[in-house]
Amino acid sequence: MKSNVAEKKGGQPLYEEVAGRLALMVREGTFRPGEKVPSIRAMSQRLKVSINTVKTAYGLLEDRRVIEARPQSGYYVCARLPAIPREPDVRRPLLNAAAVEAGEMVSRIMRDVNDPERVQFGAAIPDPAILPSEKLGRIMAAEVRRAKGHGTGYAMGSGLPKLRHQIARHMLKAGVTLAADEILITSGASEGVSLAMKVLCRPGDTVVTGAPVYFNFLQLFRELGLKVLEVPSSPVDGIHLDALERALSRNRVSACLQVTNFNNPLGVSLSEEKKKDLVALLARYQVPLVEDDINGDIAFDGRRPGVCKAYDKSGMVILCSSFSKTLAPGYRVGWMVSGRFRERMQRLKMVSSLATALPPQLAVAEFLANGGYEHHLRGLGRTCAQRVAAMGEMVGETFPEGTRVTRPWGGFTLWVEMPQAVDSMKLYAAVEPMGITVAPGALFSIGDTYQHYLRLNAAAFTPETRWALKAVGDAARELV
Repeated sequence: MKSNVAEKKGGQPLYEEVAGRLALMVREGTFRPGEKVPSIRAMSQRLKVSINTVKTAYGLLEDRRVIEARPQSGYYVCARLPAIPREPDVRRPLLNAAAVEAGEMVSRIMRDVNDPERVQFGAAIPDPAILPSEKLGRIMAAEVRRAKGHGTGYAMGSGLPKLRHQIARHMLKAGVTLAADEILITSGASEGVSLAMKVLCRPGDTVVTGAPVYFNFLQLFRELGLKVLEVPSSPVDGIHLDALERALSRNRVSACLQVTNFNNPLGVSLSEEKKKDLVALLARYQVPLVEDDINGDIAFDGRRPGVCKAYDKSGMVILCSSFSKTLAPGYRVGWMVSGRFRERMQRLKMVSSLATALPPQLAVAEFLANGGYEHHLRGLGRTCAQRVAAMGEMVGETFPEGTRVTRPWGGFTLWVEMPQAVDSMKLYAAVEPMGITVAPGALFSIGDTYQHYLRLNAAAFTPETRWALKAVGDAARELV
C-alpha cells in the first residue's frame, strides 16, 4: 500500500488522517468485521509516520468503536461497526453583509437551561457530572478563608494576579508566550468578545465570521447594530481562506471573529499552518482578529492545539477564553489578551462591570496552581470523546436515511445535516413538549442556509438520555 499521509498538510492533525484512512478501508471492506488490522509498528512503516501517531490514531478508532484491542493478539475490526454517517456538506452562506434578526428561539433555548428536568441537547453546556464542582467548592471556601476580609472584595484592575500568572503558564502549551500583565480577567469569554466588538466596531460596521457561527455571537452583533458577512467553513478544515480574502477585498470590514479550536458548532480546528495564514491574511488588510478559544482545552487526545495569537506580530489578534466549558459555567471566569487594544479594553471593562467576582478567581487560580486542572482535563477529554462517538453512532442509527454528522476530535458539539425535508425548527417544536431541547440550524446563520441542520450537545448524552436522542431521531423521520 503506497501512501503519502506523511506529506499531507491539511486541516487535520496527522493522527486524524491516519485514523480516517483506516476507517475508510474498513468501510470499503478492505478489513472486515472480526479481521485483524496491521500492528502499530507495521502501520507506522507502511504510512511512514511515527509509532506514536499510529498509537493515537488507533486510540481514536477504539473510542469510535471501529477497532478493538485484544490482549496478546493485536487490533481487530469490531464485530459490530458503528453507523456513523458521512460528514455534512459545506454550505454557501449569503455573499453580502446583512443585519441580524431578533432571536426569540435563542432566548427560549437559554431559558430552558435553567430547567433541570429537561434533556439539554440544545445548549452547549457541559454535564455537571463530569465537572469537579465539589472540589472547586472546597477550594473556594478555603481560599476565601485564607484571604480573610479580602476574599470577598473587588479584584480591581486586570484581575487576580495569581490567576493571571497561572493562565500565562498554562497557555505555554498552546505555543504562546504571555506576560501576566497582558491578561485581563473577564466574566466569561462572552464578555471578552463583547468588549472587543465594542472597541473595534461602531453601529453599521461589518464583521466577518465563518459560517455556521455560534448563535449568541449573532445576537451580540444585533445588539451592537453590526452587519455580518459570513464566509463558508468546512467541518474538516475550517474557514475557507480564499473566500475570506474575496470578502476582505470587496468589503470594508472592522473585525473578524473566529473560533479556531473545536469550533462551535462544527467542532473543527484550524491547522497550525492555517492559523498562521489567517493571521497573515488579516494583517495584510489591517483587520483585527477576535479569536475565541473557549474549547481549546478539550482535546480528545490530550494534545492542546495552538492559537492564532502565537503568530501575531502586530498586536492585531485579541485572544478570548474562559473556564466555563471545562470547570464551572456558573463561575464566569474568563480572560482576554488584547494586544495593541489593551488599555481601551481595560477602561471599558472598568466602566461596564468594574471587576469579575473574586471568589471564583481564587478557586480557579489554586486549582491551576496545584495541578488539579491538568489532571481533570485528561479525564474530561476522554469522557467527551466517548460521548461524542456514541452520540454520532446513535444519530446514524436513529435519524432519517441520508443524515450526516461531524466527527470532531475535541469539544462536545455535533453538527447534524438531515434530509432537506426535515425543518429543524419544526423538529424543535416536536420534541420540546417531551422535555428535550435541541438547537435548530437556522440559529447559526443570518440566512436560511441551515434550515435542515441541527446542533447537538454530546456532553449531555448518557445512558440515561439515550431515549431522548431516539425520540429526536423518530421525530425527524416523521418530518421526512
